Amino acid sequence: MRQVVLDTETTGLEVQLGHRLVEIGAVEMVGRRPTGNNFHTYLNPERAIDEEASKVTGIKDEDLVDKPLFREKVEEFLNFIRGAELIIHNAAFDVGFLNAELRRAGSQYGQIADHATVLDTLAMARTMYPGQRNSLDALCKRLGVDNTHRDLHGGLLDAQLLADVYVAMTSGQVGLDFVFDANAENGSKAAFDDIVITRRPIVLRATDEEESLHTRRLDALDKAAGGQSIWRKLESDTVH
Repeated sequence: MRQVVLDTETTGLEVQLGHRLVEIGAVEMVGRRPTGNNFHTYLNPERAIDEEASKVTGIKDEDLVDKPLFREKVEEFLNFIRGAELIIHNAAFDVGFLNAELRRAGSQYGQIADHATVLDTLAMARTMYPGQRNSLDALCKRLGVDNTHRDLHGGLLDAQLLADVYVAMTSGQVGLDFVFDANAENGSKAAFDDIVITRRPIVLRATDEEESLHTRRLDALDKAAGGQSIWRKLESDTVH
């Protein structure tokens, strides 16, 4: 399965007030592993950045004057995500902004849901860790993902961190259908109305090599135990 972990940065929090994208970062994964094929661009938002947004990202108005407009990058961006499962933390927020940019670029581009499916890791985390903080930083700390180099928010950096977080969260092969709510952190009702999220269960099966290594390990445990080890017995009981 081809997956694209995606994050955006914006001029402000409210898409319905005309705030725009200033950065898109996306990391490709195949078989749950980053391929090294990334998409990253800064964008000229054609408007000023809110002071608070600038403090969070470190991006200033003057940094974006010579950057491309979204409509100049839209084909490249859609080609990168097409057919993939997008993994986004607080998907309502990012997809709401992306859909707004697609509308500005032209009706022929449709919406994100026309090009890819979406998995919201915020909704996923709320299901797995109810009542706990589930920001990206909180999940990094909980799951042992090193984010000490994250002094500021950044599209590509945050996408890379989220890729590690997602792999850690799904290491137990969680197979649930997750849906975010309209009160998602930093999200909005307008963004919620723009998005359809789908999720299919992931089933990971051991390769022949992994099966062989497992058998050899059990053989070694049997030998050390001077007979059938408890692990061999448990495996036998499971099979029968």
